Amino acid sequence: MDLAFERLADRMHVVSLPLATRFRGVDEREVALVSGEAGWGEWSPFLEYGPEEAARWLRAALEDADVERPALLRDRVPVNATLPAVAPAAVAGVLARYDGCRTVKVKVAERGQSLEDDIARVAEVRALLPDARIRVDANGAWSVDEAETAVRALERFDLEYVEQPCASVPELAELRARLHRLAIPIAADESVRKATDPLLVARAGAADVVVVKAQPLGGIRAALAIVAEAGLPAVVSSALDSSIGLSLGAALAGALPELPYDCGLGTGALLASDVTPSPLVPVDGAIAAARVHPDPALLARHAAAPERVEHWRARLAACLPHL
Repeated sequence: MDLAFERLADRMHVVSLPLATRFRGVDEREVALVSGEAGWGEWSPFLEYGPEEAARWLRAALEDADVERPALLRDRVPVNATLPAVAPAAVAGVLARYDGCRTVKVKVAERGQSLEDDIARVAEVRALLPDARIRVDANGAWSVDEAETAVRALERFDLEYVEQPCASVPELAELRARLHRLAIPIAADESVRKATDPLLVARAGAADVVVVKAQPLGGIRAALAIVAEAGLPAVVSSALDSSIGLSLGAALAGALPELPYDCGLGTGALLASDVTPSPLVPVDGAIAAARVHPDPALLARHAAAPERVEHWRARLAACLPHL
């Protein structure tokens, strides 16, 4: 390998963090942390992502480690609780981990589950938290017809919005037209962060809200530019990051001119352990927009197995040509 790769690989620390609740089909979350002159950055694309997509996440990590963050307009950001696709009996236990959160994002359309399962989960949230704002996230799993049926079945729970109900921009546009009388906004996530053109969903009139994540979009500055050009309200979210990655999202939320929605940055509550003894978890419904530095003892405790470190080194080598 060349000298540039070796220098970057030497700055990388791969950890495996246990989850308190199974999420996205995994019980542990692997992330790579990168040290730099400005602090620490996180590189944590999910394992199924290819080199070109993962390179955008790497660009964000390197920028965050080596460049000072933009000035903050707020030093704390409100966050939502994120509820995995658990059974109704498990809902209360998960929500108890989110101190003071007034908004709940409920995962729906889980493979192997039914719409009845989703309705039961959302109903349990509404019963436990009568005044909460509830948003549902399908991760693009529904067809237009399935999404219309699901949203009409769930509308009685007073949804704040439905996130990525369908996979493609044309499908989102069609669904939005079908549901316009319900006045339930559609938020676009994958159609922004995984798109070749993240602004297409806004130009197509296919969403009312954009969900922005600093890592997948290539860093804070890239995300700020996308929000400015999209001209739509934005929700800042994360991808089950450690507190290092969550702090990047909080810095993005802290730098936005307007922050009309609670942010999806409370997922530190889903981790059973983190890389800092003071993890970024919700306190009175918010997290601080400040840098986080890992604790050496926790880095050592959660260090990934040697073969997993080699896996991440191989990912790094594959991503570098795409930076």
